[in-house]
Amino acid sequence: MTVPQGGATLGTMEYRRLGSSGMYVSEITYGNWITHGSQVEQEAAVKCVRAAFDCGITSFDTADVYAGTRAETVLGKALKGVKRESYELFTKVYWPTGPGKNDRGLSRKHIMESVHASLKRLQTDHIDLYQFHRFDYETPLEESLSAFDDLIRQGKVMYIGFSEWNADQISSALKIQDSQGYSRLVSSQPQYSMLWRVIESKVDPLCRAEGIGHIVWSPIAQGALTGKYLPGSKPPKGSRATDKKGGANMISRWMNDEVLSAVQRLKPIADGEGLTLAQLAVAWVLQNPNVSSAIIGATKPAQIRENVKASGVKLSSETMRAIDDVLGNLPEKDPAKTVSPQPRA
Repeated sequence: MTVPQGGATLGTMEYRRLGSSGMYVSEITYGNWITHGSQVEQEAAVKCVRAAFDCGITSFDTADVYAGTRAETVLGKALKGVKRESYELFTKVYWPTGPGKNDRGLSRKHIMESVHASLKRLQTDHIDLYQFHRFDYETPLEESLSAFDDLIRQGKVMYIGFSEWNADQISSALKIQDSQGYSRLVSSQPQYSMLWRVIESKVDPLCRAEGIGHIVWSPIAQGALTGKYLPGSKPPKGSRATDKKGGANMISRWMNDEVLSAVQRLKPIADGEGLTLAQLAVAWVLQNPNVSSAIIGATKPAQIRENVKASGVKLSSETMRAIDDVLGNLPEKDPAKTVSPQPRA
């Protein structure tokens, strides 16, 4: 597999620093949340990973819990043989990976056991970015942060971050890290799109001030912003909205005529920019200077080749206002929507 150096084959990929760290990531990250997980999909996964490299993507995101740990295994096999220094590998810990009472959460025990299992599945000796997949109300925060700091000192993890934490949780963690001399959090992985803007009022300003960059997931709102779902019509067969195992529940919040009609009204804006609706959606999140990268998923190389064209796109203030005018009050902005599971009974 050939990895492009100094830019994408298509000439579109750009790179940004991850927060205040010294590590650069590609503006587009290839994620395998829903798309990888069985032996049958291994060949397709390899093709997608190769297409990602050909397009200049060097950042790859997964998690121990995806597809019941199989997603890490598939990605590890797809990356086998690629020069390790040529890509940035992200994974996460928190959600249950087994039936045991300690097979979950952010205890030192689960973190240490999970990271070693992830390293084995990914066939690597280190993880570039290790992330708390949610906030753990059952484990003392200092315990979790201490374990992550130990992993950095051991050389198994290069940088650390979190996903879906609220502003108070982030502030509490930074306070402990500063008082104990621990390595600081440098990344946030929130859901963020034209339709889901809950980080904008509290989390984003705090992260900007503290040097924490965003690697955002679901920039096209689980597919709702692609325009393929039409108001008054049934979802296309084989689409995510019809897949009860692959995200139908999450996209259901957008499957109403008001939202889908608004998305169709975005099409002239996308056309004016020479973009598809999906490309416009990814480009929109990248206009936020504190977004280091946007995660895209794909089951076919063609999807990757299309979505990477959003990298490097500069949208004018007039275009950004036009998007806001079309969407009106539809975007969710309530910061209280950033939540983690409460303690087990």
